[in-house]
Amino acid sequence: MTEARDIRTIVVGVDGSDASVEALRQAQSLAGPLSATLVAVASWDVPPVYDGYVAMGIDDFDVRAGEILQETVDKAFGAERPVNVETRLVQGHPRYTLIEASRDADLVVVGRRGHGGFGGMLIGSVSSALVAHAHCPVLVVHSPESKAAKAAK
Repeated sequence: MTEARDIRTIVVGVDGSDASVEALRQAQSLAGPLSATLVAVASWDVPPVYDGYVAMGIDDFDVRAGEILQETVDKAFGAERPVNVETRLVQGHPRYTLIEASRDADLVVVGRRGHGGFGGMLIGSVSSALVAHAHCPVLVVHSPESKAAKAAK
């Protein structure tokens, strides 16, 4: 590969975790100098239910996911959100929605671990799926706590 590839769109998976806040910050540190658009993507879905079973209180997942998306962006950037930052709320499992978003992205950035998985995993299931199946390069970012814990050992 002899040509430099322009990076115009950076997609960041957001789930409200400290790792996704750090992923937003790291992505913006790349997007700013490249004049790229940063798209913060949060996913939501209705949990599966059994036939004949109606679960109470399973509505408004999209509303809560939208709130988490906005809270995470605010936590990453404060009141002065950079003008190149967009938000997108998508229905579906994060691994599939982010793989699909990678089709139109030049880079996908995710936190090492968000909500989910179990403690023994080195990398989360969404991160693993993206590394294996994304249509563009993927950057997996450690949360600040991960760096501090590693330095303490």
